[in-house]
Amino acid sequence: MATVSFKAATRVYPGSDKPAVDKINLEIEDGEFMVLVGPSGCGKSTSLRMLAGLEEVNEGSIYIGERDVTHKPPKDRDIAMVFQNYALYPHMSVADNMGFALKMQGVSKEDRAKRVQEAAKLLGLEEYLDRKPKALSGGQRQRVAMGRAIVRNPQVFLMDEPLSNLDAKLRVQTRTQIAELQQRLGVTTVYVTHDQVEAMTMGDRVAVLKDGLLQQVDTPLNLYDNPKNLFVAGFIGSPAMNLLTGDLVEGGVKVGDYTIPVSRDILAKAGSDKTVSIGVRPEAFKVSDVGLPVKVAVIEELGADAFLYGTAEHDGNHQQIVAKIGARMNVEKGSLIHLEAQTDKLHLFSTSTEERLVA
Repeated sequence: MATVSFKAATRVYPGSDKPAVDKINLEIEDGEFMVLVGPSGCGKSTSLRMLAGLEEVNEGSIYIGERDVTHKPPKDRDIAMVFQNYALYPHMSVADNMGFALKMQGVSKEDRAKRVQEAAKLLGLEEYLDRKPKALSGGQRQRVAMGRAIVRNPQVFLMDEPLSNLDAKLRVQTRTQIAELQQRLGVTTVYVTHDQVEAMTMGDRVAVLKDGLLQQVDTPLNLYDNPKNLFVAGFIGSPAMNLLTGDLVEGGVKVGDYTIPVSRDILAKAGSDKTVSIGVRPEAFKVSDVGLPVKVAVIEELGADAFLYGTAEHDGNHQQIVAKIGARMNVEKGSLIHLEAQTDKLHLFSTSTEERLVA
């Protein structure tokens, strides 16, 4: 096991003048499950491939433990990678697939068989060891790919969107198994996903990237409660945070005809801005007699919960709104209701810098 350090690591692809990964600084602790998350093209997979030695580091350095691995080939980094498409050999049995890397390292047949058996037991694959990959389901193939990584006893696991080929139910089940397995093995893990729900439920800490730049690194709960900027606020959380543009007025922020009360100390941080972006989580709205007028478009019934989707008007522009409401609340589509924001759960952001405003 080992720590992982990105020190101003940069990757610029040939023919491009803009870095795919721009001076990323990230410290990953020994045994930590770190998730890299962001939209497509944000640099998360490139960062992982730089750590794996599959992409060149143009500037800066990468350390695994005390070793500078910036320019070392992948085979000398003591890492094991799990890919999105499993990358199994179709002509080999499950046991041979799992033990192939050990065979290449010259590990004896007996030791190979023992380590494959141990990994198979851990992953519930014992009865499939003689099968070929084509006889397995997607979830089973992914576990074989995990097993191939585990038998190598690496210092670091690297996982590149390993669940994206699975159906929704299996994805939820498998992400729980991966998180539990990583905790049991205690191996430092760097996991890439574009699915922020996956990131929130699996990571000890989550690193949010956008356009090759690291936006924020924190625990899932801190990212949710204290997003550093407008991008993180809108990206983390499902359904997403409501981000509304409002006018600064005495005592608060005015959206349409509704003034949301905000303390004077926070409003003072807006500087010369005349407007601010105000963030309200869906669960921080409540149906009330007063508040923001919202025209109801859709009610999404989920059994235990329900989400209301609608539009509010401000300065002639329609703003999309989503609010969590009682599952048995009788609200009709097309009706007009009022949503009141809980003032202790508001997030304010500068419209000029997009940074969070705090008193």
